[in-house]
Amino acid sequence: MPKIKTNRSCRKRFKITKKGKIKRCKASRGHLRTGKSRKRKRHLRKATLVSKSDAKKIKKLLPYS
Repeated sequence: MPKIKTNRSCRKRFKITKKGKIKRCKASRGHLRTGKSRKRKRHLRKATLVSKSDAKKIKKLLPYS
């Protein structure tokens, strides 16, 4: 039986916490930042958790973590 390959793009985008939840970075930080308020940009810095429905899909793509 061959090993299951990890999806490399998911491995770079997501981290799994000790309790098994999946952490992600927020979007809208790439460009066009001048139109966004200082408060909005500050809140976008912090990481957040993935929703439960999406977490199931992502865990399939990250079998060994």
